[in-house]
Amino acid sequence: MTFKYADLENAIVDSVRRGVEGRRVGVAFSGGLDSGLVSALSKGYAESVHLYTCGTSNAFDVVMARDLSDRLGLPWTHVQLTRGNIEGYVREIIEATGTSDPFTVSYELQLFSVCKAAEEDIIVSGQGSDEYFMGCAKFVGQTRENYEVLKEASVDRLLDVSVPCELKIAEHFGKRMVYPYMDSEVVSRIGMLDPEDLIPKDMDSRKSVLKAIAVDLGYPILAERKKKSSQYGSGTTDLIRAVARDKGMMYNEYIASVYDEVINGKLPDSGRGSVINARVDSVLKVEAERVIAECGSNPSAVMDLVYRRIVREGGIDFLK
Repeated sequence: MTFKYADLENAIVDSVRRGVEGRRVGVAFSGGLDSGLVSALSKGYAESVHLYTCGTSNAFDVVMARDLSDRLGLPWTHVQLTRGNIEGYVREIIEATGTSDPFTVSYELQLFSVCKAAEEDIIVSGQGSDEYFMGCAKFVGQTRENYEVLKEASVDRLLDVSVPCELKIAEHFGKRMVYPYMDSEVVSRIGMLDPEDLIPKDMDSRKSVLKAIAVDLGYPILAERKKKSSQYGSGTTDLIRAVARDKGMMYNEYIASVYDEVINGKLPDSGRGSVINARVDSVLKVEAERVIAECGSNPSAVMDLVYRRIVREGGIDFLK
């Protein structure tokens, strides 16, 4: 009986082959399904494969990566982040990429540290799997309509923010990135699937299609891997928050102050605006931010206007 996702599986394998065949490659390795599968496939085509994992000494990703590297029989290097060196990494990634977005800094520090440590010129990444195979919690149990909204927003951020930042990181260190899950043929094959195959019913069924492919390729162990978001699984966010607290700042304020120092040559601005922490429905957030952008504004400016009016009106009746 033909495997249900055979065409997609073949596209992924071919993408890895074309990216690594006969070359010495490093892998940005978190110890999870995404990077685990591209590592296992690369082993069959590359001249050599070396795995690199960024994180604190006891980070979830580090523990998982150490275990999986042994199971895959591939050499592994732990790029250790500590309270003593994290600020240097933050400054360097801001200088290399020009990004001031706190989430991007935290998320991309993993790749940055890998590129800095790797001896290989080619770095293979599992980037794109969360967006195309529905790996994020926000996709769980969504209607098809909401799924489309969230997927579009996630892919847009991937292509407009994450990838450009990563390509700057790679250029900074003289590396070339290989993204098997974002290969045009792979993405095309994913687009042919019934969304019902992709939308997870619960947390355990996230990336069910990719898990099925891993099993069919002979790597059932990969389908069982648990994973945290890289910024949390590596411990980088907690480290940055600790440094920020030492300086009497919130996380976002600290990143903004480092950006001002590195890019603009300014000392930290004690008068910088405060950070608002709030939770809203994921779909509502995407749709509202799209409208705000179409109006030529941004969420920070809108919240500033709302808070000013609350003060002026002495209440929130105008919001009803």
